[in-house]
Amino acid sequence: MWAEQKRGIHVTQAELLCKDGCGFYGNPAWQGYCSKCWRKRTRTTETSKEDHGLQDEGSSQLNLFKTEEKKNAEKGRRSSTIMRLFWGSSSPPRQESPEGQEAALKAFQSLEPGDFPGFLKLLRKPSSQRLQSRCTAFLNTIDAYHDLPVQKQSDLVQDFYQNITVHFSGLPEPQVSHMMEHVEKLIMTRLHKWVFCHDSCDDEQKDLTLQRRIKSLNWVTPEMLRVPFPQGGSDTSDPYLPAITAIIEMDAKRAPQDKLACLSKCSQHVFQALASENRQPANADDFLSGLIYVVLRANPPRLHSNINYIVRFGLPHSLMAGESGYYFTNLSCTVAFIEKLDGPALNLTPEEFNSCMQGRRAPSGPAERAGQKRAQENREQLEQLKNRQEKIDQGARALQEQLDLWVRSVQDQIDEVRAQSVLVLKDDVAEVPPGETVC
Repeated sequence: MWAEQKRGIHVTQAELLCKDGCGFYGNPAWQGYCSKCWRKRTRTTETSKEDHGLQDEGSSQLNLFKTEEKKNAEKGRRSSTIMRLFWGSSSPPRQESPEGQEAALKAFQSLEPGDFPGFLKLLRKPSSQRLQSRCTAFLNTIDAYHDLPVQKQSDLVQDFYQNITVHFSGLPEPQVSHMMEHVEKLIMTRLHKWVFCHDSCDDEQKDLTLQRRIKSLNWVTPEMLRVPFPQGGSDTSDPYLPAITAIIEMDAKRAPQDKLACLSKCSQHVFQALASENRQPANADDFLSGLIYVVLRANPPRLHSNINYIVRFGLPHSLMAGESGYYFTNLSCTVAFIEKLDGPALNLTPEEFNSCMQGRRAPSGPAERAGQKRAQENREQLEQLKNRQEKIDQGARALQEQLDLWVRSVQDQIDEVRAQSVLVLKDDVAEVPPGETVC
């Protein structure tokens, strides 16, 4: 059984959780923290740096006065910017009546999960005018300032998510999550062209580096990763092909939620393939190994950019918990594993690993020898089939020549019989006396 064999890849549930112990999933992109804890630490660090800078500048009363004046002006400017982002103007809109809010919430409450067209229809109704105005104002502002650094844009989007959640505060928590998924899709479908693979970051270069790395590992076999795989040779189709197709489709999606849906579909296909081979439910190690194999086979386009895009602009609850959070954490671990892959992880010596990376054949293990034997048998079968095909072609050509000769000989005999029949008929006509007819 595969479960009884030595594993080159091992991961525990605790290793996937946030380093702060909050119970949510962590991520290598956030140095092992969840998105909430990571943003809290990042903003705390930025605040400390600002305070330290103010202390250095406070050596004189004049500098202190100028600093305070500058801070107040900056605070006012930020407040005005936030107002424009979330309300469409520098002042909040007038409050809706309780009846209007209740009518809007009732309409959203009747919406089915995943019904994005229905959400758009509700958004056009008068009762949803306030929500529509906030979304439109935010989109127009981000469009106007799309040259901001991508991290600043990420902070603005995440702050918008946090503020817009209040609009659905009267709904149950699961429905709030569904509504926020619709809002995310509405916002990010529009902003995708501005923020994906942004010029202010090095995502494009990292994409090329990761693609070259995966391409250089095309020699890695399922056996090396301890991935259960059918032993039927070339006559058996790859059971992981649906998962490979699903993860390649992720790049074509624009909303983070849709990209996560492709990842979830891919992961479910991996679990199905593992269960069909193991005849039992797969564990975390099996799943991670299967996902690594799928990524190595697929070499998905712009994988690094897609991961960072989801990290920066996805809803926090989608990445911190649930199936999508678990799958995304494993995908991030997969990329980190591929980037640091070495011989011991594949049960190879450093010499064997370097030999494979340089294109030379490494010493064969039992599984690899079996694969080489199957490959040799396949080559021999192909050669035999080729010889048989050539013989069949030669026989067909000879048979065709014989058939043509036979047809010509039969035609000649027919022509000869016809000629003789005409001569006999002429002789009979010549021998008949005048006035008699030939019977």
